[in-house]
Amino acid sequence: MTEKEKRHFIVWFPVLVCFISVAAVSTFRLNEYRQSAFEHISKFCQIVIENTPETETQILSSLKKYQTFTEQEIEGNHFLEQYGYRKNEFCTELEGSFFILSSVLFLITVGCFLVSVREIDRRKQRRIVELTNYLEQINVGADGTVIQIKEDEFSKLQDEMYKTVTELYQTRESALKAKKNFADNLANIAHQLKTPITAAFLSLQLMKRTVPNIYAEQITRQLERLERLEESLLTLSKIDAGTLRLECVKIDIYTVLNLAAENLSDLLREENISVSIPDKGCIEITGDLEWTMEALINLMKNCMEHSARGGTIHCDYSENPLYVEVLVWDEGEGFCPEDIPHLFERFYRGKKCAGTGIGIGLSLAKSIFELHHGNITARNLPYGGACFEIRIYRH
Repeated sequence: MTEKEKRHFIVWFPVLVCFISVAAVSTFRLNEYRQSAFEHISKFCQIVIENTPETETQILSSLKKYQTFTEQEIEGNHFLEQYGYRKNEFCTELEGSFFILSSVLFLITVGCFLVSVREIDRRKQRRIVELTNYLEQINVGADGTVIQIKEDEFSKLQDEMYKTVTELYQTRESALKAKKNFADNLANIAHQLKTPITAAFLSLQLMKRTVPNIYAEQITRQLERLERLEESLLTLSKIDAGTLRLECVKIDIYTVLNLAAENLSDLLREENISVSIPDKGCIEITGDLEWTMEALINLMKNCMEHSARGGTIHCDYSENPLYVEVLVWDEGEGFCPEDIPHLFERFYRGKKCAGTGIGIGLSLAKSIFELHHGNITARNLPYGGACFEIRIYRH
């Protein structure tokens, strides 16, 4: 049975049941009425013949003549009213059965109507649940999900949903393709940079040995900067392409903060800047130790570049049932308010940028924390200083 036939069946079945019920009750009432009329006429004739036996022939003759009368000839006859008789004085025993049959017919009609309404409502609810489940499957990334086509009052909504989902799939595929192309291009650029940088380093080393030059250190710093750029671009291309491999191990926050500070120890010593990391016991997250440390190094380095000599970089961490929170802040002037919305954009350098940064460190840190099911935000502290707030959500 097709969907259209099912819908017609639900609508017309109660009507058919009501019609059959009315026909059955009418037939039953007709038979009951005929039986009652026959019994009344029979009793009346019996009484007359018993009281006046000589009228038997006339009564039976009159009865035969009565049977030949049509309904039109009988209808409207009120002969007995002249003797004081009224219609409500006859067939009183039928009143109870008539009331019962009418009630039964009414209940059947109401029951069929309610069943029909309920079934229609249930079908609508099932369709709504079906369409909702379809959208939920799409939202969780169920590729290839196809909606079941049905012809009903939801058909137009169903068609529009299918068109929208199909268009979104196409848009997503185009976006993923463009992202992959961008990641591939970024990786190609990084690899292309690697060869000339390596050659330049070798040439510089030979030059230092043979012809000492006062500009050698400047060239070395610029080459080191290019090398960091190449490594960052290669890492970002892996993140964009989804090929960056992360280990899943237990990481102690206190340990990883200290490792990040140790990797910056030489630079911190040159700037006479200390790092304060309180020991708050074992608080762990699940992730990759090396990449988590790399992200924290970028944050500490940013704080170091905006701290005065003799300053301190502060770290703090805590946990709750939902996430682990890590704070890293400095004692500098803080961010420019207009820079805050753009701090984690690639190659963005704020108005107060310092050092030889190229605007990739914070973006890389944000991508790494997102791969660990977390996020990072930046804000200015009320008493001065810039603060990074990291939240790693528990699975």
